[in-house]
Amino acid sequence: MKNLLKFIILLFSVGIYSQELTLETCYQLVNTNYPLAKQPALFEQQHVIDTEVIKSEKLPQLDFSAQATYQSDVTEVPIPNSSIEPLNKDQYRATSSINQLIYDGGIIDASLNAKSATLKTQLKQVEVNLYQLKKQVNQLYFSILLMQENKALFNAKKEQLQSKLKEVRSGIDNGTLIPASDKVLRAELIKIEQKITEIDQEKTSLMQTLSSLIGEDIASNRKLHNAEINADFQSEIDRPEIELFKFKKEQIETSEQLISKQKAPKILGFATGGYGNPGLNVLDNSFQAFYIIGLKLNWNVFDWNANKKKRQSLSINKDIIESEAKLFELNTQIELDQLRSEIQKIEELILSDSEIIELRKDVLKSSESQLRNGVITTSAYIIELTNLFEDENTLNTHKIKLKLAKANYKITQGN
Repeated sequence: MKNLLKFIILLFSVGIYSQELTLETCYQLVNTNYPLAKQPALFEQQHVIDTEVIKSEKLPQLDFSAQATYQSDVTEVPIPNSSIEPLNKDQYRATSSINQLIYDGGIIDASLNAKSATLKTQLKQVEVNLYQLKKQVNQLYFSILLMQENKALFNAKKEQLQSKLKEVRSGIDNGTLIPASDKVLRAELIKIEQKITEIDQEKTSLMQTLSSLIGEDIASNRKLHNAEINADFQSEIDRPEIELFKFKKEQIETSEQLISKQKAPKILGFATGGYGNPGLNVLDNSFQAFYIIGLKLNWNVFDWNANKKKRQSLSINKDIIESEAKLFELNTQIELDQLRSEIQKIEELILSDSEIIELRKDVLKSSESQLRNGVITTSAYIIELTNLFEDENTLNTHKIKLKLAKANYKITQGN
């Protein structure tokens, strides 16, 4: 039973592993496995700690201090024959104080809002950085896909030449073709094997780079899904960068609010208890316990306009971010226009490629007939076969470039 279960699990694993790798899966793996993807959890953890620190300012603050001193002189009462003893030159005091914030002018709440705005900006920045990796994924994915399609084309040409080689050898045996006719075909087959080896090596290298990017090993023989890519030219730009600019402006606004609250007065209640010699009654030269309770007001009434100038600086930063957002939208729109033009150009090339291939097939069909009848040599036949193959390769390249352009268009657009 255990062996059967292991066999089923093995089959299931092989089935999943042998599935074609899709572009969308690569995107998802980047968002999960790329080292940058670990930062959001760290930012959130840091945010929790920072907010706890800020909230702790509302809690009672407990201080303890102790000191022992010796001074060269002490205060004496200048009354002759007085019974008041002068203070000791060695003095001791230990105190414990509690300070409770009663009113802060809203600075703690403003600090919490500023921290939340910072967290939103940090998380969105990570999203933007991960999103920008998608074009790199596109380049690798479609480069590998091109290698995959080219290899299939070379294998098709190889099969066609092998079939033709059998016909030529039969013609040689029957005396209708010259004895050396098969050598040209054999040499061409060797060249094809060399090309396939080069493709495999280049594809393996690209696979390794893509594996590093998405954080998952990809077998060199694993196929990539060659799906159709559809681009919507009517949709508006919906990039995460746009929301990032919005969050940055919100972050500045919360910072402005925080700075404005810093000028507000603060009211604290305090209580201090202690034990020392002397105590609060300096005329009593003995160890005493004592306490003080009260209210304290802190208010920075005049700061030479430093607070105002800080807010003016933040306002300028907001204008800078606004200009960056407009520049981003402009550059993105220019890039979309260029990609749209590129897509239209490649689509036209594909149409002409198809026409050329149909003509090449007719020419090759005629060459095959002439080769069987001994009218042309195998070299002439290979020239026409190579011409057809190169045009089919060009068509494949244009098709992959079209998909790459459409995929980049979608990423640039934000869809």
